[in-house]
Amino acid sequence: MNLQEMQQIRRELHQIPELGFQEFKTQQYLLRYIKSLPQDYLEIETWKTGIFVRVQGKQGAKTIGYRTDIDGLPITEETDFSFQSQHEGQMHACGHDFHMTIALSMLKELTKERPSHNVLMIFQPAEEGPGGAFPMLQAEQMKKWRPDVIFALHIAPELPVGTVSSKDGLLFANTSELFIDFKGKGGHAAYPHHTKDMVVAASAFVTELQQIVARMVDPIDSAVVTVGKITGGTVQNIIAEHSRLEGTIRTLKADTMDEVKTRIEKLVRAIEIRYDCKGMIDYGANYYQVWNHAAYVHQFEVGMKEAGITFKRANQAMTGEDFGYMLKEIPGFMYWLGVDSPYGLHHAKLNPREEAMEVAVKANLHILHNLK
Repeated sequence: MNLQEMQQIRRELHQIPELGFQEFKTQQYLLRYIKSLPQDYLEIETWKTGIFVRVQGKQGAKTIGYRTDIDGLPITEETDFSFQSQHEGQMHACGHDFHMTIALSMLKELTKERPSHNVLMIFQPAEEGPGGAFPMLQAEQMKKWRPDVIFALHIAPELPVGTVSSKDGLLFANTSELFIDFKGKGGHAAYPHHTKDMVVAASAFVTELQQIVARMVDPIDSAVVTVGKITGGTVQNIIAEHSRLEGTIRTLKADTMDEVKTRIEKLVRAIEIRYDCKGMIDYGANYYQVWNHAAYVHQFEVGMKEAGITFKRANQAMTGEDFGYMLKEIPGFMYWLGVDSPYGLHHAKLNPREEAMEVAVKANLHILHNLK
């Protein structure tokens, strides 16, 4: 597939971003393209809004898995693209339009040059939430076609086009969403003594929350607890009966995630006592760390040098990715693909350079044809 064709597919997908497990148009688009390819060695099965595509290899002794995510984000696009999102309040702001295009291009090439091993292409929904990797692992198709090794990529806005990056061991952190509701008693601003003010309770909680990482996590370890959104109250002269905090927890160790959550729960109980209110916690989606297997990262590094692609050793990041669940069960790795965007991931003006897709296809086909 040439760059012009990839650009067309990417731009068409960019216009139809859909949230997790709502990727109906996206699934239809992908299926239409996949079914337009030669079908001699393909088997196609759907799973919810996702898709499994198995390419039968010449030898078929091993199955190599490749995962791409397909969902968008609840972000209002602020680019000046002629192919902006047609879905209000939704955008491919994490590069999944790139990811899908790369996977389709790989699949087209595999129907031309049949691989030695079987290849299982996994088009996974809901990576951004609530998480599609874990339930997809339990699918009958995955059990039937279970890969012996699996890999995936993610665009990296800060890296130049022509560069890929990875490392053995921990690449991405353990992550968890965090939603906390405080319920008290509202009333007139002139009579605070008759109320239980949940703006005050929420404010106290956020202030105390910072002590968990600063004073309760080993300084040698790493953890981040961020509250990105607080809502509470209705107008300026009514004391708020309800407040809601939305945030995220990220840790390098799975045990640290458990410890941080325990500390948060204790803090919520303390706020309940102090402000005579009710606190409720919802952790939402939880993602397991992305742990790369050293042998495959080494093969990847050597392979990129053979393919003429620049390899850079990555640093571990506090980014979250539910591909970690797949790597927990199946050996493999994930890598960063340089796309040289002035705006970062989850930004309303994300603008990755499309030439990077050619680099990814070249890299991935080299992996598929040479992985041991």
